[in-house]
Amino acid sequence: MQGVLLHLMRHGAPAQTGRLLGHGDWPSTEAGIAACRVQAKVLEMAAIHSSDLARAALAAEAIAQDRGLTLRTDARWRELDFGAWYGADPAQLDATALARFHDDPDACPPPGGERWSVLVDRVSAALADLSAEPTLIVTHGGAMRAALASLCGFDQRQIWAIDLPYAACLTLRLWPGEPRWGQIVGLTA
Repeated sequence: MQGVLLHLMRHGAPAQTGRLLGHGDWPSTEAGIAACRVQAKVLEMAAIHSSDLARAALAAEAIAQDRGLTLRTDARWRELDFGAWYGADPAQLDATALARFHDDPDACPPPGGERWSVLVDRVSAALADLSAEPTLIVTHGGAMRAALASLCGFDQRQIWAIDLPYAACLTLRLWPGEPRWGQIVGLTA
């Protein structure tokens, strides 16, 4: 069996970078959208999905138009909800609290924010609903890491070791069966 390709693309750069945007609906810049379109030119895809947040959906919409595909938005592909840390510059947060979050994002979520396991569960549910065809999903860094946890077994500390700059595209080969699992076949930034 060949498996099926799944491309996970991080949205393009928003106007204000270096912030914990979470569920905030900040759009990407025109340059950020253009960077996503360039990345998508070489991808094999029969379907395109995205987070419903503007910084992902606008780039996905442009790519869908380029390819003549219908975009499907899904809130399950949103970024982690950062709660009280929404919009914050991580350098301005309590360093100890931020370190605890990075060490164990499930036990130490942002104040009033989402636990890591909740993000993994909703991304896993979205993955389970995908058809068996080459697919591009334009989403967020946290959702991409949650997909890696779900499909490849990365633990909540290992996921931070993968650099996912704006417009980065992570390609996985998904293998059928239960549980569904994936193999990383490429990362372009």
